[in-house]
Amino acid sequence: MPDAVGTVDTVLRSTRVVTPEGLRPAAVAVAGGRIAAVWPYDAELPAGTEVVELGDDALLPGLVDTHVHINDPGRTEWEGFETATRAAAAGGVTTLIDMPLNSVPPTTTTEHLAVKRATALGRVHTDVGFWGGAVPGNVKDLKPLHEAGVFGFKCFLLHSGVEEFPQLAADELEDAMTEIGRFDGLLIVHAEDPRLIDAAPPPEGRAYAGFLASRPRAAENAAIEGLIALAKRLGTRVHVLHLSSADALPLVAAAKREGVRITAETCPHYLTLTAEEVPDGATEFKCCPPIREAANQDTLWEGLFDGTVDCVVSDHSPCTADLKRFDTGDFGQAWGGISSLQLGLPAIWTEARRRGRSLEDVVRWMAEAPARLAGLRTKGAIAVGYDADFAVLAPEETFTVVPAELHHRNQVTAYAGRTLHGVVRSTWLRGERIAHRGTVSPPAGRLITAAVEGNAA
Repeated sequence: MPDAVGTVDTVLRSTRVVTPEGLRPAAVAVAGGRIAAVWPYDAELPAGTEVVELGDDALLPGLVDTHVHINDPGRTEWEGFETATRAAAAGGVTTLIDMPLNSVPPTTTTEHLAVKRATALGRVHTDVGFWGGAVPGNVKDLKPLHEAGVFGFKCFLLHSGVEEFPQLAADELEDAMTEIGRFDGLLIVHAEDPRLIDAAPPPEGRAYAGFLASRPRAAENAAIEGLIALAKRLGTRVHVLHLSSADALPLVAAAKREGVRITAETCPHYLTLTAEEVPDGATEFKCCPPIREAANQDTLWEGLFDGTVDCVVSDHSPCTADLKRFDTGDFGQAWGGISSLQLGLPAIWTEARRRGRSLEDVVRWMAEAPARLAGLRTKGAIAVGYDADFAVLAPEETFTVVPAELHHRNQVTAYAGRTLHGVVRSTWLRGERIAHRGTVSPPAGRLITAAVEGNAA
């Protein structure tokens, strides 16, 4: 019998457990919502222990998604806390962090944060934290938001798409970064250069090529170059959101080598969908920055493999079906955003396995690294002392994406009809099963704060 660890509530046993030491057979003991021990698979277990036999299904740490637009309150018809977190639970995501915009009010003051928390309380199936927003005129609000437990601050360098969350001009960006640096906070940035976007052809019509031309790679590259220069001078921690231009990878890699405190993410749609396959009028594929060409995607994967790109998160940005303008198929008129919160794990696993990568890689990109980005020290790994958050995955099984079977409020997805590898059998939060074979239990998640979870700031 393994060494005593006190009373054990449950043991989950699998021939394939992804731990920080690698993939191995193991028996994972849970006590009080935390991982109490990771024992050999064939260890003699304490008498009377409840054992959940997973067979060859893989036991992964619950995924951490740090880029989710829940849009609640104010635009709840676009998504909402209940449906977003239900979709997350069904897809193996146990912790998510909500973006500060597309809700009304946006999370730009402590008062607005209180409204957001009150709206979410008792309605979340997973653990949920909040990003703050950096907008013109709210430098004075950044430290109070930080002290109230937001995980960092998002800003835009061009129009955000909604009037209540304006972009930062160059001097405002520097002011925000200076203030955030004073308390060693984190600034996360939608990095596209507005001047280069304005100089590009306007997006209009049904042809995807026209939309792609309206958001050139050069706009991302220039914005990231400027952000790096500022971060290097000020020493502030910065994170590049939804990187789609592979041309910017050398800039990020060089900055990291020079000691600039920069990280970068990309998203499932940039790694699994390509511009060449987008039909005319298929506005479910519209997002900003855009899905680019297959050759660009190959280079993005290389950046993920070599560590230039740190993590993969959804940028789940839903809307009502009418805002996608399926009536006209006009990419200029349609709302930009991909809904993939429930599908990120199988989408990435499908492509990663095709490219010869492992479940350990997927866990590093989608659980460990996002948890580290947000400073969540008890999330993202199957290790003693961590929260007992798990995703149980059948890696070899396939399924075809049927929009009507998704838990998102608006069942629109660019993955419709695709066959993906990796069926999420169940999802566990602090030792309790919250989803099983597509059915999600009543809300049992918590609202988390950076201070509670040990944010590095």
